[in-house]
Amino acid sequence: MKWRSGRDDATAGPDRDGADPATHRAAEGRPASDNAAANPPHTPTGRPDSAGHDTPTGPDTPAGRELAAREELGETVAALTADDLAPARRRQLLTRLVGQARARGVADLFKPKAALRWITDTVADVAPHVPVRDLATLRQHFPGLDDEELAERLIRNAARATAGVGAAGGGVAAVEWVATPTLLSAPVLLAAETVVVVAIELKLIGELHEIYRVPIPAAGAQRAVALVQSWAGQRGINPMTPGVGVSAVLGTAARKELRDSLLKRFGRNLTTLGPFLTGAAVAGYLNRRSTLALAGQLRGDLRRRRPKR
Repeated sequence: MKWRSGRDDATAGPDRDGADPATHRAAEGRPASDNAAANPPHTPTGRPDSAGHDTPTGPDTPAGRELAAREELGETVAALTADDLAPARRRQLLTRLVGQARARGVADLFKPKAALRWITDTVADVAPHVPVRDLATLRQHFPGLDDEELAERLIRNAARATAGVGAAGGGVAAVEWVATPTLLSAPVLLAAETVVVVAIELKLIGELHEIYRVPIPAAGAQRAVALVQSWAGQRGINPMTPGVGVSAVLGTAARKELRDSLLKRFGRNLTTLGPFLTGAAVAGYLNRRSTLALAGQLRGDLRRRRPKR
């Protein structure tokens, strides 16, 4: 089974002082072999910072813990994009995601601008983790379907998944709205739900590109940028678009486009906590409707661009 998923890791940074420890010992009149065990050469354990110095990212450093937290959050979101999640498992994963979001420091999520910034950054973090199946794998999972039937099945499954996320989040909050802990966690839950909905739709975008044979970058960072830009524009991926080249990263321009699209799509919810006041049925319906609308626009664009056989 082939998955196009992963993250591009940076290589380790240069030595801090830029000099060979043996050179220092020779200057002091000592053999280079003396005290080798006591004075081992510096081995970078992290990534170079803006000044060119190595920034430790080991598991016991703040940077290492932050990186591990991002990886765990990405894995949870990836699990929530599955086609066949049972409602109980979806609630369990969503609860875990809320806990991971709290651990990353989300005290300002009552402020819409802060919430939008957090969602944008989190989508950027999880996009490389989204598991996009290639065409061969899709054929194995859904045998006997032609291209259009396969596209219909994926769209239906994605719409059900986003509706399920809305029902899981909206239902819990609506039932327990009067409880103070739930009231305080509502913005976190809404932000987490928004990230999951976007991730499900990113997966759908990637797999529809596979079905219609429109090329999509295979590498993690490049593919993440392409998927996010496609989601923001609700169009197929254009390999000629600036920022989707070999050195693409989710930079300032791409993040601004994503932030603007998130505000357009979810802005009212972020401001009013709408889904939590309307309950599970309406929250699920709104998510499903939006996913179907996005899929319809994208599918039409991909049909026009599909290579002639």
